[in-house]
Parts: sequence; structure tokens; C-alpha cells
Amino acid sequence: MRNSIATRLALMFAAAALAVFALLGFALHHVLAGELVRHQQAEIDARLEDISYMLQYGRAPNLGKRIQEKLDTLGSADSRTRTWMWSDDPAYRFGDEVTDVMAAIDEGRDSVDVRMPDSAKTRRMRVRSRTMPATATRPAVRFMAGVDAQPFRDTLRTFETALLLLTLAGTGLAAALGYWIARIGLGPVERLSEEAQRIGPDNRALRLQLPALPRELARLGVSFNAALDRLDAAYAQLATFSDDVAHELRTPLANLIGQTQVALGRERNAPELREVLQSNLEEVERLRAIVADMLFLARAEQGVRARGLVASSIAQEVGKTVEFLDLLLDEAGMTVQVEGDAVAPIETSLFRRALTNLLQNAIQHSRPGAQVLVRIGSHGRAAEVSFSNPSAPIAPEQLARLFDRFYRIDTSRRNSGENHGLGLSIVKAVAVMHNGTVFARSVGGVTTVGFSVALQ
Repeated sequence: MRNSIATRLALMFAAAALAVFALLGFALHHVLAGELVRHQQAEIDARLEDISYMLQYGRAPNLGKRIQEKLDTLGSADSRTRTWMWSDDPAYRFGDEVTDVMAAIDEGRDSVDVRMPDSAKTRRMRVRSRTMPATATRPAVRFMAGVDAQPFRDTLRTFETALLLLTLAGTGLAAALGYWIARIGLGPVERLSEEAQRIGPDNRALRLQLPALPRELARLGVSFNAALDRLDAAYAQLATFSDDVAHELRTPLANLIGQTQVALGRERNAPELREVLQSNLEEVERLRAIVADMLFLARAEQGVRARGLVASSIAQEVGKTVEFLDLLLDEAGMTVQVEGDAVAPIETSLFRRALTNLLQNAIQHSRPGAQVLVRIGSHGRAAEVSFSNPSAPIAPEQLARLFDRFYRIDTSRRNSGENHGLGLSIVKAVAVMHNGTVFARSVGGVTTVGFSVALQ
């Protein structure tokens, strides 16, 4: 199971808190350890100063014995500190294990294990030493002082335990607070999810309330609403698709059924049956064309690209198309004028199909005797071809839907026998298969429809 965002944020808060506490703990531990060492050294230095003062300013004939008595008194009063003294003169020697302590100091160690008085136990002591040169009244003396390090180690260990517990508690508290803060911060996301779940097929017009979203989620809300708009448009198009298909298939099917029923209504001779079969064949061919066009569009929408591209003159391809539709142009008394030219890599069969559909569209929606103007040119990395013909003005919202499947400006479908509303959709598919686009304009009673193909 995936962790929630709140849990992830809480873990990140905990990790950050642990890092901060660990860094602070390390710094505090370092400072405290240094202060404890300094405090031990200060105690040792104070004891060494006392001995140094007695040795430097003492003038009594039995100075060594008096110093021994003084050190013995100090040791009895404070069991945490020990002192030692060594000299060639036995009168200036004091303390058990003095040779071991001197050896440890000479080896560079700052601590040594010392047996405590009246006890078999040993304690680790931090030690330091000084040497007083000989004078007229006494020999050279080396004296040492030590302080029990155990209390200081206990203090440091207690601090470490407390620091560890505080770090764990602080990390846990940071995780809990982080989770709580994350839950509050993610409240708008929860509301966003609830609003999105209310949107369904029965209330597609619902959208996310953008003013209620924080700034960080506003762009997400805008993108989500835009996606809903696109899905709504696609849903609406799909919702009308069945109706459009039914309308397109109803007429030829009705003709087939009606003509067959009439033919079966009485005895027919061979010429009459041939006429019925010929009419039925035309309707079947029309059905076949609708199915073939729909399959072509489905294949194009799956991302199929044009193959076998050949660098060809667009003007020559337009000329071949005009020649192919010459009979329709003559019947309508129309002419075609071609301006410009461009060479582009095209799949000729697909390209001619798109040109044929555009010219048929121009013939169908022009008045008799009109002229169709074909403009060809290159713009940037694309070659464009457009067909302009005089026609009734087309509203902008209708222009935007000209390339939709089964869309007709004339909703009465009076010309459904001549076409099935897929011609311009096929033009768009051919353009997309050539990495191009389509366009349509209606200005001053002249409608221009065309498409582009990539030059590379």
C-alpha cells in the first residue's frame, strides 16, 4: 500500500528534525566534553599551585615532612583528588604508586588507573605533573596531582542519555506535528478530490471551484477544468455519433428495403429485375464507401503516418484532380484557377483524396458558374493548399466544426444523397498523417478551406 502524502511529509519532517537534533547534540556534546576536561584540569592545576607555593616559599628545616602532612590532610578532606611527590631525597616523597604515575605521565598519557585508599578498587584519574628545581634549602622535586574522572564521565553519560531521549521524543513530536500540519495543508486537495468525484455523465457541466483553491493548486485546477472541457466536447461528439451514423445509414438501407419490397410485390421480367439490382448496387456501394471512410478515419486516429513519401509538385496534383472532376465542373459551369506552387513530400494517393474532397466541397457549395481559386504556397516548414469559392457566410462556431465527422452546416441533410459528411474529416486525417494542419475561413462571402503538409 502506498504511503499518503501526509505520511511522506511527516517522515520528511521527522528526518529533518532528527538531523537538526543530531547536529545540535553533537555540538553540545563536544562543548560539554571540553568543559568537563577543562574543569578537571582546573582542579588539578589548583592542587599543583598549592604544592608549588609550599615548595617555593617554605623555609622550615623539616619542609619535606610538613608538606607530606599537608598533602595527607588534603587527601583525607577530598577523596576525589590525589597527590604524589618524588625526589632523590626520601623526605620529599609522598603517595603510593608514585612510580607508576610518573611512568604513565612520561609515556604521554593524561590518565592512569589508581587504587583508592582503604579499597581494592581502582579509579581512572586524570593526572598532571610539575618539577621544581633544587634550591639551597631543598632538592629538586617533581610533584603530581590527579582528579577522579569517573564523576565527569558519569555526568557526560547522563547528558548523552538525556540527549538521546530528547532527540527521539523531539523526532516523534516533529513527525506527529508534521502529519497534522500536512493533513491541514492537504485539505484543499481533499476538497478538490470530492469536487472531482461529483462530476459524472449526468452533470458534465460541473467544474472545480477555482477561487476556493490556493495558489499552488490553481494551475492544476485550470488544467483539470480544461481537460474536462475537452472530454465534455469529445463525449458530446461521441453521443451524437450513433445518431449521425444512423442518419447516414438509414437512407440507403431504406432504399434497399423499399426497392426490394417493390420488386417482390409482383412478377418482374429480367430488365426490371436488372434495374432493381442496379439501384440496390448503388446503395450498397454507398454503404461500402461510408464504412471504408470510417475505417480510414479510425486508422488515422491511431497514429498511422503517411508512407512512401514522394517529392511532388502540388500544382500538378491539383491539375490532375481538376481533370478527374472535369465532368462535375462542366455540369456546374464552374472553372478553377490555380495560383502558386510548392514541392512537398507526400503520399500521392492520400494527397489526391484530400484534394478531391476539397474540390467536391467547393463545387457543392458554390453557385453555378462560379470560379474556384486554388492557392498554393510555402510558409515556414509547411506547404499549404487552399480552395476558395463564393458561398453564404459561415458563422465562426460552425467553421470550428467543419472538420468534425458527419457535421453539416445544413442540418436538414438535404444533400445526404450526394455525400455523407466525412469528406472534410478525411482531409483533416490526411493533413495529420503528413504532420500538417487544417484551416477554414469565411470572409466577405468567400469561404476558404485548406490544409498544410510538412516540408521535412
